[in-house]
Amino acid sequence: MDRNLIFRRKSQERLTKYAAVPIRLIVGFGFLAHGMAKWAKGPDAFAAILQAIHVPAPHVMAWLTIITEIFGGLAILLGAFVALMSIPMILLLVVAIVTVHLPYGFSSIKLMKIVDGRAQFGPPGYECDLLYIACIVTLALCGPSPWSVDGYRLRKEGAALR
Repeated sequence: MDRNLIFRRKSQERLTKYAAVPIRLIVGFGFLAHGMAKWAKGPDAFAAILQAIHVPAPHVMAWLTIITEIFGGLAILLGAFVALMSIPMILLLVVAIVTVHLPYGFSSIKLMKIVDGRAQFGPPGYECDLLYIACIVTLALCGPSPWSVDGYRLRKEGAALR
């Protein structure tokens, strides 16, 4: 077999385990940023928005959303309990699709007009929510990635079994 081909395959095998790291970082940061923004404006402000769109128990849902986004974002960033945290995070995204984004269609970017050389956008559809769901499912199915708490726990358990 060609030496170059062998080198490429071995390099790819070594790097493949790192493929989930950028996904983990962007999903974790995204959730954390959204949760922190809601927290900074105050849970009552977010509860008022939820009440306006007729979400039941808006104050409870506001807190659940903020907690899920902050702790879920941190968990994904750290690679800690990813499979477990994926469940509430995906549920949150599905609720967001159904209660907020579905009426606006698929596309997240709806250019409405240009004002003073700046783009003005309409309400986002559910595209980004689906992308987040796909990324979270991928992270859960891939298993622990390098530089993750789950990877550390798995190595430690493996060492304890020997």
